[in-house]
Amino acid sequence: MSITPQNGFALTLDLVNFMFLFLGIIFHGTPRNYLISIQEAVKGAGGIIVQFPFYAGIMGMMTASGLAGVMSEAFVSVSTAQTLPLFAFLSAGLVNFFVPSGGGQWAVQAPIMLEAADMLGSDPSRVAMAVAWGDAWTNMIQPFWALPALAIAGLKAKDIMGFCVIVLIVSGVVIGLGLLFL
Repeated sequence: MSITPQNGFALTLDLVNFMFLFLGIIFHGTPRNYLISIQEAVKGAGGIIVQFPFYAGIMGMMTASGLAGVMSEAFVSVSTAQTLPLFAFLSAGLVNFFVPSGGGQWAVQAPIMLEAADMLGSDPSRVAMAVAWGDAWTNMIQPFWALPALAIAGLKAKDIMGFCVIVLIVSGVVIGLGLLFL
């Protein structure tokens, strides 16, 4: 709840998400009953719908605590103009585990990476693309993107994880080498 002396009560998106999530749990009696009802209502997307408010909370903690910035700055501290795109890619892949939203991740990492690109004389467009690719790269081991197709095919995420890990490794090497040498 946000109460400010100038504006009074401010209904924010965070507050709306919080209210819907916890009112749903309260009205269903237990978190388990709430999840069962959601899964029945939306079938394959129930787990994702419940997860995203928690991801928003994790993103808020990573941003407010400065941890995402510290992680990004650690990679920047060992970078040169030539290696910054590679380290931006790797740091974005790491931060993606905690901030799985591309827009949220950009909000956290862009100021650090673009300032580093400016200071080191690295190409800012390459650094920006490296952050985007790093975010997409580690989605291979968090395959939310595949859940609708898996539901249609009657498969589970575990059925494709081996393939996803191979794609993660191969694409990581190819993209990393491209960012370093091209």
